[in-house]
Amino acid sequence: MANLLVIYYSAFGHVFQMAQAVADGASQSGAHQVRIVRIPEMIAAQNRVIQQDNERSRAGNEQLASPATLSKQFRLTDRYSKYEATQALQQDIPIATNDDLRWANGILWGFPTYYGTMPAQVKLFLEMAGELCIEGALEGKPTGIFNSTASIHTGHEAAILTAMVPLFHFGMIFVGLPYSENPEYLTADAIGCSPYGASTLAGPDSSLSPDPRELLMAARLGERVADVAAALQLFQSR
Repeated sequence: MANLLVIYYSAFGHVFQMAQAVADGASQSGAHQVRIVRIPEMIAAQNRVIQQDNERSRAGNEQLASPATLSKQFRLTDRYSKYEATQALQQDIPIATNDDLRWANGILWGFPTYYGTMPAQVKLFLEMAGELCIEGALEGKPTGIFNSTASIHTGHEAAILTAMVPLFHFGMIFVGLPYSENPEYLTADAIGCSPYGASTLAGPDSSLSPDPRELLMAARLGERVADVAAALQLFQSR
């Protein structure tokens, strides 16, 4: 039996849904303990990117909503209410701690894509986990990544690739999604997921829900990391 940690940050709920699918996959065999925790939002409102959307909505400024700023295409003035509703839905999910990472034999990280990389909330959490790097507490633990992005061209693969770097610094063993187990992403359809990890396309205005195929592959990622963690546990116990 292995301990699996699903740790995520979600602004609009897409990664939250993916986290639940990942956890379902990790617990599928019934032989593993699975814990879901969330990375907290920035405490200061002025440090939250979403606050800019709230200000646009309150101002009703036509210039800010002009095509030149892409605000209309991304419907930024509509997103703040979605953000608030999503945060309320997650209130019962425990806040992640370094002790959660110590507890885990395998870790799955989830986050939205910001400019082809992880958001500041996740980067800050990793920086504050520096003691685990010094201790070597995560060395040899398998890990995988799931994420969301606005569209097929807005960086979900790049975000996973760039997120690997700090995880390698912690000494983790990366687990991806192989072609042979995930034929769903061998398609011309506009869906997420790749050999690097599971992902969902949220839409430019964050209005989409994860495709069933994306959720299926997210579950497979959870199951795969769980299997690797259990195998390593067995090997290390000999």
